Amino acid sequence: MTANDRPQGFSTLAIHAGEARLKPLDSITDPVVFASTYTFTSTQDVIDFIEQKQPREEYGRYGNPNEKVVEAKLAALEGGESAILYSSGMAAIVGLFMTKLSAGDEVVFFDECYHRSREFCNKHLARFGVVTRQVKTGDYDAMEAVIGPHTKLLVSESPTNPHMSIVDLDRFAEIGRRHGVETLIDATLATPFNVRPLAHGIDYVLHSATKYLGGHNDLLAGVIIGDESKLESVRYLRGIMGAVNSPHNMYLLQRGLKTFALRMRQHNANGQAVAEFLDRHPKIERVYYAGLESHPYHDVAKRTMSGYGGLVTFLVKDADWKRTAKVVDSVKLPRIGPSLGGVESLIEQPLVMSYYQCTPEDREKFGIQDNMIRLACGVEETEDLIADLSQALDQI
Repeated sequence: MTANDRPQGFSTLAIHAGEARLKPLDSITDPVVFASTYTFTSTQDVIDFIEQKQPREEYGRYGNPNEKVVEAKLAALEGGESAILYSSGMAAIVGLFMTKLSAGDEVVFFDECYHRSREFCNKHLARFGVVTRQVKTGDYDAMEAVIGPHTKLLVSESPTNPHMSIVDLDRFAEIGRRHGVETLIDATLATPFNVRPLAHGIDYVLHSATKYLGGHNDLLAGVIIGDESKLESVRYLRGIMGAVNSPHNMYLLQRGLKTFALRMRQHNANGQAVAEFLDRHPKIERVYYAGLESHPYHDVAKRTMSGYGGLVTFLVKDADWKRTAKVVDSVKLPRIGPSLGGVESLIEQPLVMSYYQCTPEDREKFGIQDNMIRLACGVEETEDLIADLSQALDQI
């Protein structure tokens, strides 16, 4: 293998993949193209564009030069042929569902998937005759048992949020292949730095690029990655639905990806260290983090992942929701808020932030406990985060 044939490393791809070496105006960064309309020199120029499928822009709802660069970069990071960017992670999964599912079709979820994704299927796709089935996360026999002739998609997160359950991607993909059903993994919490589902035979990978990929809590974006042939119809429908992103967000996402590998190393280190600290703490009942040997999916995670991310979920021992809130309110570094994957640490009680209006029965069904805290470790110094958590726990 020559130096030119050698596969490039992850950080190198994050910086250079998808980008031209020489760019317009000789800038090292891609110029941001703020345009909704792109013009042609003549009528024949329009005809050539249509007939020859020339790689240029026509109208902003169908694409943008900045978008194409970021899509190529994300596809390279994930090891996929093609990527389609959307205005948010939810827009991305909705775009895929709306393309792949029709009246009478069925979709099967592992039950720890993002509650808004399941809600879209249960409440909205159901109005159009699409049936959603849910089975316990990690119960592959139960998933296989509900697959029928109308099943079109198997869906899961890995890791799941907030319980950090890990899917055996090889087994998940094999079930889909054997039954002729396509598979989707939301790998937002893992990122391509820690796992590449396509390499395990998964058909589609979803990311909320708002999180680790953007990395700075300053943009919304989503992406679907997979084979070009499978995504052609998805891209076409996106152009009709108009769920595109802005040129400025594409610039921010491209810039954020330049430091993606560096950030993920610190997220992984912080997540592991904080999880180990909490796992030893006398005031903590349980820690959900796949990097711990005590985690029920640790062996699967160790086999399939290179790191475990910055999200740590834990239960405060002998605490009701108010006592748990005191821990959240006592930290000085993490900010209270939803989301994850940014350079700043974030903390929340899932009961309050996402499930406050749910019934106790629904919260129990979703595994959301009164004493649960979700901490999204940023890239602060590890020792500072641990010291801050220690003083917060001293308050109860």
